[in-house]
Amino acid sequence: MLLNDRINAFIELGNFINQFKTTGNKKVRSVLYNDDFFDEMSHRITSAVHYNGWFTEENVLFSLNEWSDALKKERLNQWISSYSLKETSPKTVGVIMAGNIPLVGFHDFLSVLIAGHKIMIKQSSDDNQLLPFLVAYLIKVEPRFEKYISFTNEKFEHFDAIIATGSDNTARYFEYYFGSVPNIIRKNRNSVAVLNGNESSEQLNALGQDIFRYYGLGCRNVSKLLIPKAYNFDNFFKAIYDYNTIINSAKYANNYDYNKAVYLMSNYKLFENGFLMLKEDQSYSSPIATLFYETYDSKTDLEKKLEADQEKIQCIVANDFLPEAVDFGQTQSPKLSDYADGIDIIEFLIKIS
Repeated sequence: MLLNDRINAFIELGNFINQFKTTGNKKVRSVLYNDDFFDEMSHRITSAVHYNGWFTEENVLFSLNEWSDALKKERLNQWISSYSLKETSPKTVGVIMAGNIPLVGFHDFLSVLIAGHKIMIKQSSDDNQLLPFLVAYLIKVEPRFEKYISFTNEKFEHFDAIIATGSDNTARYFEYYFGSVPNIIRKNRNSVAVLNGNESSEQLNALGQDIFRYYGLGCRNVSKLLIPKAYNFDNFFKAIYDYNTIINSAKYANNYDYNKAVYLMSNYKLFENGFLMLKEDQSYSSPIATLFYETYDSKTDLEKKLEADQEKIQCIVANDFLPEAVDFGQTQSPKLSDYADGIDIIEFLIKIS
């Protein structure tokens, strides 16, 4: 199977999932094998929502929309054009996927197959409803993929490389068990926003998307603000008020109430608006419904801090601060070349060929 065959198959997959939108599902006659797969895909979306209380229909469809955009021909070709992908004997790459947000492991899945390797997938039980069905569609489009894709719930055996995503604790296990083969092992990371007090209301409103999308459960969700001393939170709270309906989620509200009670009993100073709490804290990983913040004295000091803590940070949201900074509202819309932990997966996969 040539690279162009693999790309074309994923383009067709993108066309298929593009029919399922937050604005409503719309069956497109030109999409391949729609009669066999369209209705079942609608059912799978509903199943994913019922199976995991954090997976709302809006968030599942948002994830699908992002992937349908990413799987367009021009984006796939632009991504791959900077690599020298040669057709070689495929290796077997084991991929251990997280389950914190819908289809969180899809980029690894795409990368392994585009690079021409076989993939052995171990899914999280929190996110196992959508990918197997998308794989079935992909194989229908390109039957040769059937020999390249497998799922397992058992211990990995007979693999040549590993990509594993988990917590800091599970990473130690991964490093011990998989240390003898080429590997990418990801640990906990969080994202931050750097504010200077001059942000527009539109930028701060867009920042709400970075904070609240997927209830803040993704590594690309902003979990901490870095602010100048004497920063006034009034404009921030006004700008994010549009997201107040998030408190209507029982799971989110329970976390809000619980964490607020803990903070108050501990006499922590809080800023809060009824659906989000701000707590001064040096940590990066804030609980659900809480955003940590920390002050800085100067841009130089801030740059030093971010450099020292770079292994804890997934991405940085800022305006004209760092060349690699992400625009407000864009953390959950990464490019295909925006690799988790900054590790180029395609280069890794080329080296094991």
